[in-house]
Amino acid sequence: MLAEDTSHDAERELIRLLREASPARKIQMVEDANRTARMLAMAGLRERHPEDSEARLRRRLADLLFGPELAEKAYGPLENYR
Repeated sequence: MLAEDTSHDAERELIRLLREASPARKIQMVEDANRTARMLAMAGLRERHPEDSEARLRRRLADLLFGPELAEKAYGPLENYR
Protein backbone atom coordinates (compact mmCIF):
# COMPACT_ATOMS: atom_id res chain seq x y z
CA MET A 1 0.00 0.00 0.00
CA LEU A 2 1.49 3.32 -1.07
CA ALA A 3 -0.71 5.71 0.92
CA GLU A 4 -2.38 4.90 4.23
CA ASP A 5 -5.30 7.25 3.51
CA THR A 6 -6.15 5.66 0.14
CA SER A 7 -8.28 2.58 -0.36
CA HIS A 8 -6.78 -0.47 -2.03
CA ASP A 9 -9.23 -0.12 -4.94
CA ALA A 10 -8.29 3.51 -5.52
CA GLU A 11 -4.60 2.68 -5.31
CA ARG A 12 -4.94 -0.17 -7.82
CA GLU A 13 -6.77 2.17 -10.21
CA LEU A 14 -4.07 4.82 -9.85
CA ILE A 15 -1.35 2.26 -10.58
CA ARG A 16 -3.28 1.01 -13.60
CA LEU A 17 -3.62 4.55 -14.95
CA LEU A 18 0.07 5.25 -14.41
CA ARG A 19 1.06 2.06 -16.20
CA GLU A 20 -1.16 2.94 -19.15
CA ALA A 21 0.06 6.54 -19.41
CA SER A 22 2.25 7.33 -22.39
CA PRO A 23 5.89 8.26 -21.80
CA ALA A 24 5.06 11.85 -22.81
CA ARG A 25 2.27 11.98 -20.23
CA LYS A 26 4.58 10.61 -17.54
CA ILE A 27 7.20 13.24 -18.36
CA GLN A 28 4.52 15.93 -18.19
CA MET A 29 3.42 14.66 -14.77
CA VAL A 30 6.99 14.82 -13.47
CA GLU A 31 7.44 18.32 -14.89
CA ASP A 32 4.20 19.43 -13.22
CA ALA A 33 5.30 17.94 -9.90
CA ASN A 34 8.70 19.67 -10.15
CA ARG A 35 7.06 23.00 -10.98
CA THR A 36 4.74 22.67 -7.99
CA ALA A 37 7.62 21.74 -5.68
CA ARG A 38 9.61 24.79 -6.81
CA MET A 39 6.60 27.06 -6.32
CA LEU A 40 6.06 25.70 -2.80
CA ALA A 41 9.76 26.05 -1.99
CA MET A 42 9.75 29.67 -3.22
CA ALA A 43 6.64 30.42 -1.14
CA GLY A 44 8.41 29.07 1.93
CA LEU A 45 11.52 31.11 1.16
CA ARG A 46 9.43 34.27 0.70
CA GLU A 47 7.79 33.66 4.06
CA ARG A 48 11.12 33.08 5.83
CA HIS A 49 12.95 35.91 4.04
CA PRO A 50 10.38 38.62 3.20
CA GLU A 51 13.09 41.25 2.82
CA ASP A 52 14.91 39.36 0.04
CA SER A 53 14.75 40.33 -3.63
CA GLU A 54 13.47 37.82 -6.18
CA ALA A 55 17.05 37.30 -7.38
CA ARG A 56 18.24 36.48 -3.86
CA LEU A 57 15.26 34.15 -3.32
CA ARG A 58 16.08 32.30 -6.56
CA ARG A 59 19.67 31.99 -5.36
CA ARG A 60 18.41 30.55 -2.06
CA LEU A 61 16.29 28.12 -4.07
CA ALA A 62 19.46 26.95 -5.83
CA ASP A 63 20.91 26.15 -2.38
CA LEU A 64 17.88 23.98 -1.66
CA LEU A 65 17.90 22.25 -5.04
CA PHE A 66 21.61 21.68 -5.56
CA GLY A 67 23.14 22.11 -2.11
CA PRO A 68 25.04 25.23 -1.02
CA GLU A 69 28.43 24.10 -2.35
CA LEU A 70 27.28 23.38 -5.91
CA ALA A 71 24.96 26.41 -5.96
CA GLU A 72 27.85 28.65 -5.00
CA LYS A 73 30.06 27.14 -7.72
CA ALA A 74 27.32 27.64 -10.31
CA TYR A 75 25.88 31.01 -9.23
CA GLY A 76 28.42 32.58 -6.90
CA PRO A 77 28.07 33.39 -3.22
CA LEU A 78 24.66 34.21 -1.78
CA GLU A 79 26.17 37.45 -0.45
CA ASN A 80 26.46 38.71 -4.06
CA TYR A 81 22.65 38.75 -4.35
CA ARG A 82 20.76 41.70 -2.92
